[in-house]
Amino acid sequence: MSERSEPTASKPGGKTAGDRLMGLLKTRGPLTAADLGGLLGTSGEAARQLLLRLAADDLVESKSEPRGVGRPRQLWRLTPAGDARFPDAHAALMAQMLRAVRTELGEEALERLIAAREADAKAAYAAAMDGAPDLAARVARLAAVRDREGYMAEWKAEPDGSYLLVENHCPICVAATACQGFCRAELRTFAEALGPEAAVARTEHIVAGARRCAYRVTPA
Repeated sequence: MSERSEPTASKPGGKTAGDRLMGLLKTRGPLTAADLGGLLGTSGEAARQLLLRLAADDLVESKSEPRGVGRPRQLWRLTPAGDARFPDAHAALMAQMLRAVRTELGEEALERLIAAREADAKAAYAAAMDGAPDLAARVARLAAVRDREGYMAEWKAEPDGSYLLVENHCPICVAATACQGFCRAELRTFAEALGPEAAVARTEHIVAGARRCAYRVTPA
């Protein structure tokens, strides 16, 4: 098997321009070469050349999107191989262990395992919320914790007074796909961390085929 060459030289901090471009596609979804060039601080043509090199390695792909007037625009996105470049928290091993627990010990044992993980997460998130003055601060802290855990999380305030928490990556996606209990526990953990004055609803779900997981946090 031939080795794939790195598409661009490394920059300070260890990330190449290709890494940064793929990170933008991961966190923002499909973008044009011009959009990517602007975000990277370069030209659209330079971004297009980089995209072509990444496409040659099957890391990105393009799709034409029709517009009402003028030529269709070309949107670039990650391929499954490109998406696999992001951390998966030892997904194969985790999936194997979950299958073993379910087969050897039964569904009840698996639920106890999920409950123990949920209890640990609730304790950690409660500590992170200590001293947060309001709901916006709690959402910000939750996003920061999740980002450190590898979920590529971000948040923003919406015009209607609600908040949007977005996770652009799921490092336990294989486990969550194998056992939906992880996702249910996650939603309960968020609700407890944000407090009784907030209602939390999942609006997008990676396991269901979405590009990201998104949660609407509404003052209750």
